[in-house]
Amino acid sequence: MEKQEETRPVLRLASASPRRRQLLDLIGVPHTVTPADIDETPRPDEAPRDYVMRLACDKAHAVHAAHGDLPVLAADTTVHVDGLILEKPASQADCERMLGLLSGRAHQVFTGLCVIGALGRSVSCSETTVVFRAISRVEIQAYWQSGEPRGKAGAYAIQGFGAVFVERIDGSYSNVVGLPLFETAQALQRHGIAVWNGALTAGVNA
Repeated sequence: MEKQEETRPVLRLASASPRRRQLLDLIGVPHTVTPADIDETPRPDEAPRDYVMRLACDKAHAVHAAHGDLPVLAADTTVHVDGLILEKPASQADCERMLGLLSGRAHQVFTGLCVIGALGRSVSCSETTVVFRAISRVEIQAYWQSGEPRGKAGAYAIQGFGAVFVERIDGSYSNVVGLPLFETAQALQRHGIAVWNGALTAGVNA
């Protein structure tokens, strides 16, 4: 039996997120992972849209400066409610605080996207409104014990157990997961990177 030849990467992903890797695989983009190490502290009074776009660009520039062999894609996702930016919970108490704020109401999820390559830079931002049902404190505590909220913006994963809290969404589902695929495909094609084995690229460039 012949050994199948590995597909060479055409993109460098500036993120260690397994969810972003899975989403890129979903649209058929071979890639390699090079996480960016930057300060992700929000600036005073920074709007969530500005925050995620700034971090996405900072990540992309940092990785591209060190590894210029491939185009670089970077993204950053945050949850916004009551004028607050909710990043990853630092503790169980932090998780309880975040999910308590989201319980029984709507919030916004923002993802900033940046692609840097030989053709320059493409930057965009996707916004999705997510509505949660009411969540009890017992549920929140049990959810923390599941381990899923750790490392997740807003302390939940819509693609996991956290889906049971979601009453409805308005906007991109993949944006809430961490990588808006519509905007990603558009940006990659502008940089000459095929998605779906080139089927969509041919249509865009026709």
